[in-house]
Amino acid sequence: MTTNLPGSSTPDSHGAAVNQIPVAEANGFQLTFRHEAGIKILSTLVRASHDIEAWLRQHWLATPAPFYASVDLRNAGFKLAPVDTNLFPAGFNNLHRSSHPMCIQAIEHAIERVCPEAGKVLLIVESHSRNTFYFENVRVLLDLIERAGFEVAIGLLSEIDISADVSSPWQGWRHGVIQRHGDRVGLDDFDPCCIILNNDLSSGIPDQLLGIEQPVMPSPALGWRQRLKSRHFGFYRDIVDEFSQRFELDPWLLDARFRNCGQIDFQKRKGLDCLHHNAEQLFFDIRRKYEQYAIEREPFVVLKADAGTYGMAVMMIRDPDEVYHLNRRQRSRMSSGKGGLSVSQIILQEGVPTEELFGQQKYASESVIYMIDHTVVGGFYRCHSDKSAEESLNAPGAHFVPLPFSESCLNADPGALIENESNRLYVYGVVARLALLAAAHESRYHAGETA
Repeated sequence: MTTNLPGSSTPDSHGAAVNQIPVAEANGFQLTFRHEAGIKILSTLVRASHDIEAWLRQHWLATPAPFYASVDLRNAGFKLAPVDTNLFPAGFNNLHRSSHPMCIQAIEHAIERVCPEAGKVLLIVESHSRNTFYFENVRVLLDLIERAGFEVAIGLLSEIDISADVSSPWQGWRHGVIQRHGDRVGLDDFDPCCIILNNDLSSGIPDQLLGIEQPVMPSPALGWRQRLKSRHFGFYRDIVDEFSQRFELDPWLLDARFRNCGQIDFQKRKGLDCLHHNAEQLFFDIRRKYEQYAIEREPFVVLKADAGTYGMAVMMIRDPDEVYHLNRRQRSRMSSGKGGLSVSQIILQEGVPTEELFGQQKYASESVIYMIDHTVVGGFYRCHSDKSAEESLNAPGAHFVPLPFSESCLNADPGALIENESNRLYVYGVVARLALLAAAHESRYHAGETA
């Protein structure tokens, strides 16, 4: 039985829902850095905040950030790690309105960097037919771009069949199927300077976007047909190793370890030996770290499609032998992703339980941090009344609580209590930007691959 959070409705797994719970109720969250290792993370990053910002600035100069991103963070009390990085975020309507001025400023800076004389911007969106929450996300994003001083229109990759209960989702906005004119794309009466993608291109890069002269942000090469989570987290591991050496932390405290397998066919039970071997190695590594930090809980591992989104093709195991005993429903669920695309590559990721619990009922929750360019602009808590602290919360029935970001949360306050709200959100922003830096390296990798 589903128990709705107070004052909320139930969105789908896309993560785009209206702000359902007032931001003030975020105070229903409890302090989370109670373990000695967690206190070490918090105190180290807060006290080194000035040096951390300088370190990040040097890296942004060498490797510019993607246009935008969202990062799912898990705070286990003893470690804080990203478990997913989305380069086509679709929950801008979940951000608190107080974050909009930061969004507008960051959008203006990001567009001017690639197109200094930009006047017109084309936003290419997903061709959903029933996801009203996604429509709301697009409307907020359109409004932010327009308030940043740009004329904006909606581009569709194909005609969409709007269901009877969704009347003209783009009403009031110029929109249409994108048209190719030589080396440029736009609408019949709209020639943009640059293009922003809010479509993850799971079906591949459309011909209309190949070899055009306008800048496209983020790069189409970062769509899920080309992108791999294992590659992203490989870059993240290297960045965290460097960061942790510089700031004297154990990198494991900021990193969910992973391994990966290709050529998997769950339906035909092919490749399961690879999954079993890598799961054994991962469980061994996790248990060794748990013993080091005296963590008294059983580890778990999450299996995910290496390419994909929407929280699809995800399952949890507590023992490597489980991969040999999946039932038909589990095999079916792990065999296909968004749009029915088959899954043949799997990432095995260290499970990070969440210590973030909302309200008296202690709903399992996780933080989702939003960034535009290299600026943290806001975020929200993803909560679920029917999921445990170890399960994926990106599932139907999820609810959202806007994070109370403000200008003060973008800077640490070493003179205050270490785990006050400002310092905790600052630390979340640091780890999210490390994941963003990994995405920047991904972008550079794909640019070299497609050059």
